[in-house]
Amino acid sequence: MDFNFTEEQLAIQQSARRFAEEKLAPEYQNNDKRHTFDRQMLKEMGSLGLIGAELSETYGGLGLGYMTAGIITEEIARADFNVAYIQILAGLNGGIIEKFAEPELAQYWLSRIISGEAIVAVALTEPSAGSDAANLKLKAQRKGDVYVLNGEKTSISAAAQADVAVVFARTGTVEDKARGVSAFLVPLDNPNIERTHFDDLGESVVGRGSLFFDNVEVPAINMLGDEGMGFIQVMQGFDYSRALIGLECLAAAKVSLEEAWEQVTTREAFGKKISKFEGVSFPLAEAETYVEAARLLCYKTLWLRDQGQPHTSEAAMCKWWAPKLAFETVHNCLLAHGHGGYSKDYPIQQRLRDVLGLQIGDGTAQIQKIIIAREKIGRDGVPY
Repeated sequence: MDFNFTEEQLAIQQSARRFAEEKLAPEYQNNDKRHTFDRQMLKEMGSLGLIGAELSETYGGLGLGYMTAGIITEEIARADFNVAYIQILAGLNGGIIEKFAEPELAQYWLSRIISGEAIVAVALTEPSAGSDAANLKLKAQRKGDVYVLNGEKTSISAAAQADVAVVFARTGTVEDKARGVSAFLVPLDNPNIERTHFDDLGESVVGRGSLFFDNVEVPAINMLGDEGMGFIQVMQGFDYSRALIGLECLAAAKVSLEEAWEQVTTREAFGKKISKFEGVSFPLAEAETYVEAARLLCYKTLWLRDQGQPHTSEAAMCKWWAPKLAFETVHNCLLAHGHGGYSKDYPIQQRLRDVLGLQIGDGTAQIQKIIIAREKIGRDGVPY
């Protein structure tokens, strides 16, 4: 594995960092109060090639690979944790659409997603099916050239703002479990789809909510993959998004560390800088070590994906460890700021709230550890 970025990747990194610092960072806290994405800003981000850069040039992407997408995610997340999630949603869902959608359907939606004109969501979780994601109840019944969807999805990121969603629905029987689940690309402007918005502790800009489907007709050509195989075929994409989520969280931790180091080298107590106290500097030094190690694991996972090599176990490691580590790091950095760190005037408290949600979303730590055990010892590592 080469630890050096290519000249092209370095150029993209510089472009992403410049855009993030100049346009996104100043609005990070303001957007938290507005609870919504700035659509014009997303279009500008898309025009710079910072959404779906790994997707095919056929649809407006740059075809630059998964590590490059990780670089972009990391740079955007340094400035605005929530906007970085747009890139993650585009990468996860865009890869699914690119691989499994009919070409005309893929062309229509991917061009809009990559340009920042459309937001795409993934609708998997249900009230009774969170970690047990294959135990879905939302029903898709075939009627001629359409499928009719009835049921509820909940805890869906960007539910209130997304223009289209990859929706998992049951086309087989409950007994079929995962092999009875299909995936559909569903525009969300249908009047028979009702949306709600949750009032969450963090990630309010992305927002979670529920989607209620009441006799929603979806053309059969909008099915992604084979009938009854959508879950199995599409879930492979989560190996990718888990590595991106890791980098997103670690970027928030890294910038918090930078602020903490500056704070402890300027603030004084008992006649000297507080960085002189090992109880202050050692925890930050340890955090630097852990964050760097986790970051390298995330990039290794993306490198493996670029090479077409297995990376399920590594992706699960990224997903359980990086969000937990990031939360602990941001928390310690907040404490290093003393009483000032507890103020909403500074972004560190928002990073703490935003990062926390990804210890739950996209697969809990417990589920990731089951995946790792299963990859190492097979079904003996699965508790059912």
